[in-house]
Formats: sequence, structure tokens, C-alpha cells
Amino acid sequence: MSEDGRPILAVTMGDAAGIGPEVIVKALADSRVHRSSRPLVIGDAGTIEAAVELTGVDARVLAVHSPAEARFAPGTIEVLDLANIDLPHLTMGRVSTMAGQAAFEYIRKAVELSLAGEAAGIVTAPLNKEALNLAGHPYAGHTEVLADLCGVRGVVMMLVAGALRVSHVSTHVALRVACDRAQRERIVTVGKLTAEATQRLTGERPRLAVAGLNPHAGEGGLFGREEIEQIAPAVADLQAAGIDACGPLPPDTVFLRAARREFDAVVAMYHDQGHIAVKLLGFDEGVNVTLGLPIVRTSVDHGTAFDIAWTGVARPDSMVAALLLGAQMAGSARPSSASLARG
Repeated sequence: MSEDGRPILAVTMGDAAGIGPEVIVKALADSRVHRSSRPLVIGDAGTIEAAVELTGVDARVLAVHSPAEARFAPGTIEVLDLANIDLPHLTMGRVSTMAGQAAFEYIRKAVELSLAGEAAGIVTAPLNKEALNLAGHPYAGHTEVLADLCGVRGVVMMLVAGALRVSHVSTHVALRVACDRAQRERIVTVGKLTAEATQRLTGERPRLAVAGLNPHAGEGGLFGREEIEQIAPAVADLQAAGIDACGPLPPDTVFLRAARREFDAVVAMYHDQGHIAVKLLGFDEGVNVTLGLPIVRTSVDHGTAFDIAWTGVARPDSMVAALLLGAQMAGSARPSSASLARG
């Protein structure tokens, strides 16, 4: 936390060939961001300068080598400059090993700063999974990278769009694998982390809904027994732990009910079950939050958008929302889930 009460947020630049640099400089032009935090971009200063020129944002880019050098002056975008992008040799909107390696280095540096207490949390711009893997980092995405760098297991992806909060029992796996991962122990872990995070955000005891896996939540076993054998027992465990949880509820209606404020958060069983609902109901304002880390991490809820990269049309709404939510979470109590077993 800074001296004036605003947390320092390490903002990773993401894949330089995508829309990350553009949405960052646009988001940092929003006065709400600076009222709530002190953003420090972890990236390549030359690339951020090019994004400022592209967008016409009225800001000066200042390269620094540590958070202590940053002054966060009005009209200035301060970049902890890793100088790892050869911009003339980068093809915008294309998969690049160079950009994939650089994106990994931004994440690693941001995690180091957060773990050392030099930043109160990190906010990530999108990376490209193919580029990341081409660079020799075999991860499915940000969540897996962060868990590895922080040395934790059992992390959870939660999407936030306004008052709609959705966590996922599984994420980047094949659907056949996702069905097998809907296990009692994992559902309980996700439910507890979701309830804890939601209470920190709202200040109140949350109402938690747990979605079923099968149509109609299994219809009493007619369409599958996962609800009977795994999900319902997990809900009972959550209730026994003092969490206001209900379910399993039919997936085709639970998200609508949550959007109507009947619930404060929903536990989804797999990636698309939760993502489709959030992106339909709050595409532009969606934020990705990683629960179970010893640090605060929020992110845009979209990809690198190579099809529109460096054209100047990318919207910064999700990045603004990620920065505001990151500041809110960094200003609240740190997650007790930092005590999760080390990998």
C-alpha cells in the first residue's frame, strides 16, 4: 500500500503483438484508476510508447527500473522496462516466440514484486497461449503460470462482471476430463475460496449457488449421478462449514437467478458453463480473478484479439474493471488461502 493509501498495482503488458499495450494505455487515461491505485506497467517501454502514439492518449512514458523509482505523476505512464521487445521485428497480430517469452517475463517479474511486498497485487493484460508454449513455457494460461510461480496448488478461476461472480471447478481441460474433475473435495475447495473472496468484496456473508453438471442437475439420477454422488455431498460439506450454500441447481437457470441477485456467487462445474454466462451478461466489464494465491491477481476477461490488434479500436472496459477490482482487493484483507499446500 502506498503512503497515500493507494495500492501499487503491477500491470503486466501481456503479448506485445496483441491488444494488451493498447488497452493498458487507454485504461490508464481513466481518472478512476488513478484515484484508486498507483499502476506500474511491467513491460517494454518502447512498445508502450508506440501504443500511446497509436491511441493518441495524452501521456508521457517514463521507464523505471524499480517501483521505488516511480513517482506516479499525473499524465505519466511509468513502465518497469524489461526492454525485451524488438519492435521493428515484431509482426502485430501474429503469434511470436519473442512476444511469448516477453509476456512470461512480465508475469514472473510482477509475481516477484508482489511476493516481496513491492506491489500490492498484479493486473494482467492478455497473453497468447500458443506464443507462450512456443517460447518454451508449457502452460495452459495465466492461472497455471501464476500457481507455479507462487508454488501453490488448488487455485481457482473466478469471473466477475458487476454483481455476477462465477468460480470454476475446472477450466482449461477437455470436456471429458472436466466431467471427471467434478469431485467432492475439489468442489468444496472452490466453494470455500469463492465464499471467502465474495465476503471480502461485499462485506457480507455471501449466498452461494452450486451448479449441477448434467441437464436439470441430473433429474434425480436419470441424466447422470454426479449430482448425487459428488456435488450434493460437497454442498452439505460447505453448509457444515458455515457457508450459506445451496445446490446442485439446474445450470440452465442458476446464472439468471444470480444475475437477478438471488445469489452472490455461483460455482460452475467447468469452463464454458461459467464463461458463457458471464460473457453473455457482462462481456465488456468482465474480470478474471485468481483465488488461492498468496497475492492479489485480477485480469481482463478477453484474449489478445490478434484480428484487431494495433488498429486502435480495442475497448479498455475490461482492463479498467480489472484495475478497479484489483485496487479494491488489494485494499482488503489478504486471502487466508495463502496457507494452501505448497507444490
